[in-house]
Amino acid sequence: MFAGHFPGNPLVPGVILTEALAQTAGIVAAAVYAENARPRFLLSAIRAMKFFHAVHPQERIVLRAEKLAEVDDLLQFKAEALVNGKQVAAGQIVLSIAPDPAPD
Repeated sequence: MFAGHFPGNPLVPGVILTEALAQTAGIVAAAVYAENARPRFLLSAIRAMKFFHAVHPQERIVLRAEKLAEVDDLLQFKAEALVNGKQVAAGQIVLSIAPDPAPD
């Protein structure tokens, strides 16, 4: 999967870590809704995402997200990724609640 990123020393790309954290925030956001009434969440902003250490594909990554605030249809989360208890990435993720699709 990561053969070209970087040859001989594969790393998990930061964009993959960021996407995983955004998805984790979406799971946290959805948890307060009944399963049959969960809205769709869209990634609206990535704030101050920092990467502290390289992550290799074979390493186990623990993802965490905590809701900080909610204003109207925007939800802000503190998110972090850890490997062996050491923070490897952290930042803030903002999700928006997608409007219901127009009926056909």
